Amino acid sequence: MANTSTTQANTATEPTTSRVGQAPARLADDQSQGKTTIASNVVQKIAGMATKEVTGVHAMGGGVSRAFGAIRERIPGAGTVSTSGVSVEVGEKQAAIDLDVVVEYGVGIVELARAVRRNVINAVERMTGLEVIEVNIAVNDIHLPDEGDEEPTPVTSRVE
Repeated sequence: MANTSTTQANTATEPTTSRVGQAPARLADDQSQGKTTIASNVVQKIAGMATKEVTGVHAMGGGVSRAFGAIRERIPGAGTVSTSGVSVEVGEKQAAIDLDVVVEYGVGIVELARAVRRNVINAVERMTGLEVIEVNIAVNDIHLPDEGDEEPTPVTSRVE
């Protein structure tokens, strides 16, 4: 009987070793030992960081959210928010992601979108185990080389 239980134990571990190199295990695959949930803000942060890693992405978010972000960065202790320009829908097994980006002038938008989409899908699926069913990318603006990121110089009055 000891051989039978050893054989069963080895059989139970075989599927785990055969998964090497395949897609990550999905969250809902193993319900017998509990349930894992992932908050939408976790997926937002992962998608935001993965988007910013791609060369050619200048910023994220629409004009208003970028303006609020610039103000927020100047407030001591406010920290930075990496979810600007990212909205997600997260289910038990799947996620859908919408991105608002500003691209650098001269970068091919089609190639950039492919690179962002690939990077976001890989990062979210690898880290969360969720299947990313779509990544929608909205290019809201192009950053021109002569547009400086520094603060504009204060205008001095001609009269006193």
